Amino acid sequence: METKDLKSYEVWFITGSQNLYGEKTLQQVDKDSETIAKAFDASAAIPVKIVFKPVLKTPDEIYNCCLEANSSPNCIGLITWMHTFSPSKMWIQGLSVLNKPFVHLHTQFNRDIPWETIDMDFMNLNQSAHGDREFGFICSRMRLNRKVIVGHWEDQNVQEKLGRWTRSAVGYNESKSLKICRFGDNMRHVAVTEGDKVEAQRVLGWQVNYHGVGDLVASMDTVSETDIDALMDVYASEYQLDDQSNENIRYQAKIELGLKKFLDKHGYKAFTTNFEDLHGLKQLPGLACQRLMEQGYGFGAEGDWKQSALVRIMKVMAQGLEGGCSFMEDYTYHLDPAQPAVLSAHMLEICPTVAAAKPKIEVHPLGIGGKDAPARLVFNAPEGDGINATLVDMGGRMRMILNPVKCITPKALPKLPVACALWVPMPNLEIGAAAWILAGGAHHTSFSMALNREYLEDLAEMIGLELVVIDENTQISDFKKELKWNDLYYHLSKGL
Repeated sequence: METKDLKSYEVWFITGSQNLYGEKTLQQVDKDSETIAKAFDASAAIPVKIVFKPVLKTPDEIYNCCLEANSSPNCIGLITWMHTFSPSKMWIQGLSVLNKPFVHLHTQFNRDIPWETIDMDFMNLNQSAHGDREFGFICSRMRLNRKVIVGHWEDQNVQEKLGRWTRSAVGYNESKSLKICRFGDNMRHVAVTEGDKVEAQRVLGWQVNYHGVGDLVASMDTVSETDIDALMDVYASEYQLDDQSNENIRYQAKIELGLKKFLDKHGYKAFTTNFEDLHGLKQLPGLACQRLMEQGYGFGAEGDWKQSALVRIMKVMAQGLEGGCSFMEDYTYHLDPAQPAVLSAHMLEICPTVAAAKPKIEVHPLGIGGKDAPARLVFNAPEGDGINATLVDMGGRMRMILNPVKCITPKALPKLPVACALWVPMPNLEIGAAAWILAGGAHHTSFSMALNREYLEDLAEMIGLELVVIDENTQISDFKKELKWNDLYYHLSKGL
């Protein structure tokens, strides 16, 4: 899959003022704003293009700028800043129509107060301390979701926070046009993988379509032996591969090529499979799914379209960062009191972007699904910090559940040839697992060692998702109250 260069996305730097201050002051506002925008655009911490826009001084200028942002295919969001006082009633019409996310940067051009020279001209020019409060009020009065970043614009911390927010804006932009292919339905009688696809498309932008497995088989039938030979050479180059002629591995290559051809033909960037719906396939797609995830496609097992979408969005957000993102499942526990932990894996489909070392392609019987022994990549995730997230449909709204985890090294698994990660959920297994279950968290998750909680908090805020976080400060009694308050809020907010 071709991944769009993050520098092709634009975030517009928007500065507010008013005509009260005179032409000279407004020229300086423009100059200062352009200086900040250029610094952000050149910052290594901010992966997208930052575009300076001339200072906005009237309601019409603000409204037209918001309309322009809405219609620009490259603009994924706005950075707003009030250099001077900008009466916020001027912003109501523009913010009412704005359909792109925005971040409120609370900064000022100068870092320090010039104690010996400060005068009224300086005060008239540098009014962010109260100009941003005026802007903040109207955003809160209009109940607009946004992030507020406070600090001097040259500070590394400010630029890093902005950089993370822009990655979340890329994810939001991806969400609005995401197409998801479901081969077969979700696993029969399973509740958590179900959900309201119509509401998901209305609110999140996801188009979730069903295709029979026969459509995949038909696409596979167009794959030539020459194409398979070429892909086997790639396998031999990128992974540990003992037998390049193994027919079970070659069949996975055929699945991969046919699956990719079908997804690309129809514009799908995420997909699901289901081991109960394999008619016409000799194997459950394993290596094929791993390989496509590695190329940037989202994936969900057993028909879990919500997780496939989240995996895709997280991969887009994490482009260029160290670490990886994968579909995952909390599989079994290690309940040793010395270090309780979760062994997370799946039968076959874990993305090699989270591998600690060069993965190995192996073929082993699956023991479920009644098909031939499938090929898969076998590896362990490295030690380090990660996040585990899931999406569940609570009826009337989607809930994102987020849990930071600490990955540790598992012992050898000689009789379990799968890709896996061993981690300790925050704050520990006892509280982390209890809170996850109380929140209705799924057994399927989207796991990343490239992103942290801030990225997904910003994403959830942009989309308007309910977010519950299970972290080092979580206490079950308080967590139960949070869930009840959330239920009340989301019930009442429909009438606000």
